[in-house]
Amino acid sequence: MKKENLPKILPVFPLSNFIIFPKTTVPLNIFEPRYIDMINDSMGSDKLIGMVQPKNNNDIPNLYDIGCMGKITSFNENENGQFLIELKGIIRFEILNEIKSNKKYRECKINFENFYDDLNIQNENLKFSDLKLIFKDLKSLFEKRGFIINWKGLEKQSLDETINALAMASPFTLEEKQILLETKNLELRKTKISEILTTYSFDNFNNTTIQ
Repeated sequence: MKKENLPKILPVFPLSNFIIFPKTTVPLNIFEPRYIDMINDSMGSDKLIGMVQPKNNNDIPNLYDIGCMGKITSFNENENGQFLIELKGIIRFEILNEIKSNKKYRECKINFENFYDDLNIQNENLKFSDLKLIFKDLKSLFEKRGFIINWKGLEKQSLDETINALAMASPFTLEEKQILLETKNLELRKTKISEILTTYSFDNFNNTTIQ
């Protein structure tokens, strides 16, 4: 997508416990009527929606300033009228202000200026061997949580896809993932992941008890 084709107003989907990064693809099950409306409207236009974290659980929650715009790349409707979509992260955005409308879902005026690099194939000065070393502890963390990382598969991806996929899927807190989302570039994101990892004791992940 070219930056001159980016929208100025975007429907936003405030979804707790969910963050999408550029160049990653995730499935979403849509069942709330207002978001079914959103997806219907989006499918009839540019197939673009904005994913953003809510800051609280209010009926109309406050939103983080930074989210990620995704494009619907797959769409299916089941017998109950629910939608199953796949959303591919395109570019991060900053919310400038919310737009008043008669729609059931929320729309915001947005700005992409700080994140145009998301549209490019990154040529970072990182080697995959360095990345594997950096994520050695994260690999252990994933495996202790029952996740298996296909490092050979990741090696076939670009570095930005790999770093963003690991950041999105990592067992970090939502606040930590939001920090990663807001981090300017891959080099800084890689460093920030390493910093977050150093704050963790792996025992915390072994002794998690669900009450």
